Amino acid sequence: MVPFDWVVGMLVLGAMAAIRALGPDRASNLGAAILPAIGRLLPVNRTGYANLKAAFPEKSEDEIQAILRGVWNNLGRTAFEYACMDDLWDYDPARPNQGRIVTDDVPLYERLRDDGRPAIFFAAHLANWEMPAVAAAAHGLDTTALYRMPNNRFVARAIQRIRGKTMGKLVASGGGGVLQLARELEANNHVGMLIDQHLHRGVDVTFFGRPAKANPTAARLAREFDCPVHGVRVIRLPGNRFRLEATEEIVLPRDDEGRVDVKATMQVLTSIVEDWVREHPEQWLWLHRRWR
Repeated sequence: MVPFDWVVGMLVLGAMAAIRALGPDRASNLGAAILPAIGRLLPVNRTGYANLKAAFPEKSEDEIQAILRGVWNNLGRTAFEYACMDDLWDYDPARPNQGRIVTDDVPLYERLRDDGRPAIFFAAHLANWEMPAVAAAAHGLDTTALYRMPNNRFVARAIQRIRGKTMGKLVASGGGGVLQLARELEANNHVGMLIDQHLHRGVDVTFFGRPAKANPTAARLAREFDCPVHGVRVIRLPGNRFRLEATEEIVLPRDDEGRVDVKATMQVLTSIVEDWVREHPEQWLWLHRRWR
């Protein structure tokens, strides 16, 4: 009997090849047409609705529904863009901001690339959240990104091949992955991670006025290596374009011994993410159970 994982993996690979053949613009538009129609019928739609109602009690029903439609639109675009990831980045230093990518942070990336110091980047599930890793690699930063490995090993291998072309080094989340990030920082390289999902054994933070758990890896690494921390976000623009923005070094709270305070730092980073989400709520992944 043919293993089920293999069959699923081959179907996913075939679908990704067909989507890739469309090119990034048509693929993104197709995802925006398909997933909202399907997603509104799925159980996670109720999760998204409940999250939005709790986060924005002042918004009307029509406003909540409009944001939720935007969430599915963005997720559909992001999913289909994945197959075309190496074609999305078209930033040309000779013609800045004339293509798909808009950014004013090239000098920051170049400075971080050349300063000989380690640094930590954090991001959130906003717009196409794979793009910060692409941007770092495109600007020559030696960056290792933490990611969640798909359960299907055949799909995981395909994802690694796609990501490896455009995103630099990748390590699977978990204890081994965190150790690898620590080794990269010891070597004065850069690491990146998403910080906006629930972690059962995480530290307590407040997010949209409600208690939540946050993964403290970024803060713990900052404490251990006393290195700069920068936020990176993506904003989806009309016409299948993206704006990428990176912060300068964030001033982190310290304890009485002068070391980075892990819990307080995660609150600072979480509050930055909240500000980002409030600006473009339709571009964040409200569909996961961020609050438990």
